[in-house]
Amino acid sequence: MSTPVLRLEVSDGDTVAAGQVLVIVEAMKMENEIRAHAAGVVGELAIAAGDSVRNGQQLLRVVAP
Repeated sequence: MSTPVLRLEVSDGDTVAAGQVLVIVEAMKMENEIRAHAAGVVGELAIAAGDSVRNGQQLLRVVAP
């Protein structure tokens, strides 16, 4: 089952805080926020708005600054 990506709230190279919203996906007709688990810098952005993603797929990476 795939889930559509509605919005990206960050770009490659952005600095993010722990808990900051990174991506919003739609699941079961609801918007779900994917948040940063730790502060860092966004890298390896592997998705775009409108893409469909699957459970367990890497969306992006947040690395220590």
